[in-house]
Amino acid sequence: MECVIFIGIQASGKSTFYKEKFFKTHMRINLDMLRSRNREDVYLAASIEAKQPFVVDNTNPTIDDRKKYIDIARKNKFKVVGYYFEPDYELSYARNEQREGKEKVREIGLKSTLKKLQIPTYDEGFDELYFVKSADGKFEVEKML
Repeated sequence: MECVIFIGIQASGKSTFYKEKFFKTHMRINLDMLRSRNREDVYLAASIEAKQPFVVDNTNPTIDDRKKYIDIARKNKFKVVGYYFEPDYELSYARNEQREGKEKVREIGLKSTLKKLQIPTYDEGFDELYFVKSADGKFEVEKML
């Protein structure tokens, strides 16, 4: 049983990383897709109840944003793993510019999330933490010490 929490600004590659690494094994919990915290809570509760591994594919920029997921996962004996996506504003901005409709985030949204972004630590309750860097269309993953 595993709870994976992504941490990073919009258009940093989180959803693509999910598709490459977790699509076949973990439920995806994502506010862009679910559209409300209530629906998110339903999917989160269902994953916990079914003992289904899941990924929280949101920006989760602050300690407070991550606390909800960490607390419920630890209470239910899930392993808690975090993936911190290196903030690269220029690359994220360029990726975001290629999006259309509701998927495209206003520039102020990118800047606001970047400003709030807090690097995760083991003190928050993570069992494992990884640093993810996007380079040349591929992801480089390193364990954070």
